[in-house]
Amino acid sequence: MVVAKKWIYAKPFEGLPKDENFRLEEETLPEPGENEFVAEAVFLSVDPYMRPYMASYPAGTVMIGGQVAKVTASRHPQFPVGATVFGNFGWRTHTLVNPEQGAADSRPYVLPPFGAHPASLGLGVLGMPGNTAYFGFLELCQPKQGETVVVSGAAGAVGSLVGQIAKIKGCRVVGIAGSDDKCGWLRELGFDATINYRQVERDAFADALRAAAPGGVDCYFDNVGGYISEAVLGQMNLYGRVSVCGTISNYNAERAQVADPQRLFVFKQLRQEGFIVTRWAKRWMEGIRQNLQWIEEGRLRYQETVTDGFEQMPAAFVSMLTGGNTGKAVVKV
Repeated sequence: MVVAKKWIYAKPFEGLPKDENFRLEEETLPEPGENEFVAEAVFLSVDPYMRPYMASYPAGTVMIGGQVAKVTASRHPQFPVGATVFGNFGWRTHTLVNPEQGAADSRPYVLPPFGAHPASLGLGVLGMPGNTAYFGFLELCQPKQGETVVVSGAAGAVGSLVGQIAKIKGCRVVGIAGSDDKCGWLRELGFDATINYRQVERDAFADALRAAAPGGVDCYFDNVGGYISEAVLGQMNLYGRVSVCGTISNYNAERAQVADPQRLFVFKQLRQEGFIVTRWAKRWMEGIRQNLQWIEEGRLRYQETVTDGFEQMPAAFVSMLTGGNTGKAVVKV
């Protein structure tokens, strides 16, 4: 018998999440039945998508999210004891899992070998964020050598990888982030120019972007929405492509009023498409294998912001939402 801890979505979010939105509970798990296994969390993920997605869940449910876990008991042949798995088990220390239940595109899987790299990368560059960057950028933006790519939220788990993949493809890359330290890290990764949006007045942001991308913008990978995206769209080149991954600027506050972009889409013949990465579930391991190869070749670098302790999940979540992380934010149990 295993006692599991779990974080409950106690009250709907209004603005930035607060302590009152979460409640820590315990439950005793039964022994696994046929084709079931028990997973013990090792690393848990906190991601921006959790903030808007929880609005569709009733209060009293377990907070959603992915984790890297060890199989501690099993009656399933494909998930033996000792295996390291990824699963969307939520904010839990232990989970009784039937892998055949749930949506086919979000079922757990055994992580492939990462060599000398930590298993936590299964939550980052070798997991959902890595595939978000790989598929969301390459499939939707279809970058060409010599083009200019702008990435918002560029120092996050996804944006930092998008910029590096753009460099691998021979593009000029401009990263938008929220501190001088983050911008400095992006330049270390090979970004050609950066903008610290917190140091630029909203009315002056378009000028800062023009200075960073004097030839205009061919591809935009959008993580933030709001006035930053308004400015980027205004400087897109003919036949520009926009991949919309998120709108984090609107997750915790009222939506910003921006100009209607439809004229730009007509006269500049732009293409914009939003996506959810599970669209490429059938090609999932392709993205992981390619990103791992680029890491081994020294062409793709990663950074993690690690918080210790399952009890710190809400604090790590809020810190991530307010820009406290560089690279992937994870919690070590």
